[in-house]
Amino acid sequence: MCSVTDTYTGYNRAMRKFFRSRLPNSDSIKKIRWLQPVEHWLRHPNLWHLHRRSVAGGVALGLFCGLIPGPLQMLAAALLAVWLRVNLPVALFTTLYTNPFTIVPLYLFAYEIGVSVLGETDEMVVRDFPELHLHDWFDPLWNWLLSLGKPILIGLPILAVSLALIGYVLVRLGWRAVVVWKWRSRKPH
Repeated sequence: MCSVTDTYTGYNRAMRKFFRSRLPNSDSIKKIRWLQPVEHWLRHPNLWHLHRRSVAGGVALGLFCGLIPGPLQMLAAALLAVWLRVNLPVALFTTLYTNPFTIVPLYLFAYEIGVSVLGETDEMVVRDFPELHLHDWFDPLWNWLLSLGKPILIGLPILAVSLALIGYVLVRLGWRAVVVWKWRSRKPH
């Protein structure tokens, strides 16, 4: 007869196996030649293991780094994932929630947060969003962000930390809920 702990552990293994088959592992990363100089940093097991804490940390880190302006999101997520020892592939994948369709509304929301924190009452003056081209997009976007001023500088970190905390808690609770649900559905009556 299976004990409760054995059943719970079995479902955790099943979830890890499902995700493990879809994410890169440390062995596949070691084969990438240009990563050889930093390969020793990528050996920590938490960077690749799929458990509640590591995945939740990766999601939180990806949500936080996703709001970093410009193309530095994944680089920052990778460096912080290695430093904080959370799941690296999950952290990198989660940064993709910001894209050309979502970045402007997120930054405007961060601006609104900054305005409310600063207590400014004047009308929100948002400069026209610049026309972006494939070969020249970073400078116009950066200049547009700078034109938003202090509210965006205050609102972005608040939004990033809030999203990271919400993501962390939701993953931890969701993971636990799925495991408990599967455990109870298999429990003999």
